[in-house]
Amino acid sequence: MLTITSISNLRVMSSAVLSLSIIAGCASDPEELDGEASEHQALIGNPVNLGTAGSYAILSQAGISTVPPSVITGDMGVSPIAATGITGFSLTLDASNVFSTSPQVTGKVYAADYASPTPAKLTTAIGDMQDAFTEAAGRNADVTELGGGNIGGLTLFPGVYKWGTSVLIPSNVTLRGLATDVWIFEIAQDLTMSNSVSVLLRSALPLGLLAPQAKNVFWQVSGGVTLGSGAHLEGVVLAQTAIALGSTASVKGRLLSQTAVTLINNTVVRP
Repeated sequence: MLTITSISNLRVMSSAVLSLSIIAGCASDPEELDGEASEHQALIGNPVNLGTAGSYAILSQAGISTVPPSVITGDMGVSPIAATGITGFSLTLDASNVFSTSPQVTGKVYAADYASPTPAKLTTAIGDMQDAFTEAAGRNADVTELGGGNIGGLTLFPGVYKWGTSVLIPSNVTLRGLATDVWIFEIAQDLTMSNSVSVLLRSALPLGLLAPQAKNVFWQVSGGVTLGSGAHLEGVVLAQTAIALGSTASVKGRLLSQTAVTLINNTVVRP
């Protein structure tokens, strides 16, 4: 099993060498470059396939509620629950009956009781969300039980991290790597972030070049997810139970829950 040091040395150095060679135009043979990129991608791992669930900033099976004003950039959807499961958003049903709009959502809002083709599309998206949860949970771990579940203050390099416990983030965590790098966190119980704590994405290259992307960070949580007031999370949350955000907490990523999502004056931006 790889240690954190080996992940750091192997993955980040490989990423940096490949990225710098691309920037500098060092590879004269396109086929050679393609081969390097393929080997590099196999080394760092592939993102979890979200399917059509990736079209949503927030997707829930049991409802989405907010204490306004929240700011959501991207579409929202609920299924199999009806539109009555979306509260606090002051929804306005479009004349087509296919979607709603909200002053708090830059995007469209979909529910299982809206007109066709919305119900079928939501059923597919929910299935894709569940499949993504299962896929993420099945990735082979590089690191297990890091910090006994307390990862506050750590710098984590690309890889698959797994815990049979809950995970607590009581102080800032840094994810260091490059734009194509992937982090997967498999958490058997709950994920909790303390108030005013952030997950930060930082480049392994000078000047912040090719920094990691929120779309390549996956939090697969079999329990509940709780973000404290003012906390900031980067990445895609795949939660088997509820996701609850404290006042003014923010997420750059997606909230995909097999139960409910609860917001209080929050910002969620789909990457």
